[in-house]
Amino acid sequence: MSKQHWKAGNMVYPVPAVMVSCQAQGQKPNIITVAWCGTICTSPAMLYISVRPDRYSYDIIKSTGEFVVNLVTKDLTYATDYCGVKSGRDVDKFAEMNLTPLKSQFVAAPGIDESPVNIECKVKDVLELGSHHMFIAEVMGVTVDEKYMSETGKFELNSTGLVAYSHGEYFQLGEKRGSFGYSVRKKK
Repeated sequence: MSKQHWKAGNMVYPVPAVMVSCQAQGQKPNIITVAWCGTICTSPAMLYISVRPDRYSYDIIKSTGEFVVNLVTKDLTYATDYCGVKSGRDVDKFAEMNLTPLKSQFVAAPGIDESPVNIECKVKDVLELGSHHMFIAEVMGVTVDEKYMSETGKFELNSTGLVAYSHGEYFQLGEKRGSFGYSVRKKK
C-alpha cells in the first residue's frame, strides 16, 4: 500500500449538510449552509455549528444568540448549495428558493418548513478558533414532519432522504450496513 503525506487539513468526511436559518429583529430571515455541525452532548441536548466571521449570518447569530438547524434531504440539495454560495446581503434566500419560513416555538428565528427536522437552538458559548468560530448551542426544541411518523409513533428519520457533504460533493445516504450494537449481538 502506498500513501501520501499532506499538510494539515480537515478530512473528516462525510458530514451532515444542514441549512441554518436565523433572523435579526425587524429584518428578513436568512439561511446559511453549514457542513461543520454536530452533536456535543445528549443531556442537555447540545450541538455546534462553525461559521466564518465574514459571513452575513455570523453577526445575526452572534447578536441574537439563536438559530435553527434544518436537516437537508435530496429534494433540498439544490437550495442547500444555493444558500451556501449566495449571500443574504444580496438575495432573499427564502424567496429565491421558494422556501417557507416555519414559526419556531422557542426562538424567534424561523425554521424551514420543507425540511423534515428543525432544531431550535440558543447559543451558550462562542469559541473563536481561527478561520471559523464555533457556536455551541443548547437545543431548545425539535419539530419533525409528521409524514415520516410510522404507525407505531416512531419517527422514520432515515426514510427522509438525508444528504451528507463529502469533499465538495453532496450524497444521499444509502444502504443500511448495520445498527448500533449489531457487532456484539448474539446470533440467533
